Amino acid sequence: MPTVLEALKNRSSIRAYSDKKIPKETLVKILDAAAMTPSGANMQPWVSYAVSNDAVLKNIGDAVIKKMDEGILNDQFIQYYPVKWVNPYKKRRIVTGSGLYKLMEVDRKDNETRIEMWKDNFRWFGAGTVIFVFTDKANIDESQGVLIDCGAYMQSIMLSAQEFGIDSCPQGSTTEFGKVIADVLQTPDNLALLYSVVLGYKDESAKINAYQPKRVKLEESVTFID
Repeated sequence: MPTVLEALKNRSSIRAYSDKKIPKETLVKILDAAAMTPSGANMQPWVSYAVSNDAVLKNIGDAVIKKMDEGILNDQFIQYYPVKWVNPYKKRRIVTGSGLYKLMEVDRKDNETRIEMWKDNFRWFGAGTVIFVFTDKANIDESQGVLIDCGAYMQSIMLSAQEFGIDSCPQGSTTEFGKVIADVLQTPDNLALLYSVVLGYKDESAKINAYQPKRVKLEESVTFID
């Protein structure tokens, strides 16, 4: 069983999974633990759909990919990525992407292959379970605190999964097509999709899972005042 520090240090975003299914009782334990995530005024603003049905996941993915093929860039409730990228964040994004494509031997001009790799997000990288996290639209009307709380909830899911040897990948990609996903799931009109988390057991033979993007040095992101 990993310690919390080990779980944080060793977890990485896995992009290829085996077909091994997560037992329902294990998934319940993960989400039960994640439900203890603190939130402002104990709002517990997350509303999750834990989908392990292959047909439903395929329907969601197909609907998103269809939008992409139609040239639709997004159909979202919230804007996930910055509208205007600035450094150092823009540079980190470029370095991370180029490192992944280099590992997979994909030329930077090979847009077709890059797009197919992006579509793998909506094939859930072969994983059998995806947690779609929503919140009430009223919670994000002219305020952002709930986004922080739900982000902490996402981290709790991924760290809890580590105890059971279950890998994960948070997906901002689904945020960009949140309305499409909500439509397929037929969620209540008051809910807005924030993100999703893929859960499963990594494919040990998949080359892409060897990719480990570097983190910046501590002094670049932390100011100590003693």
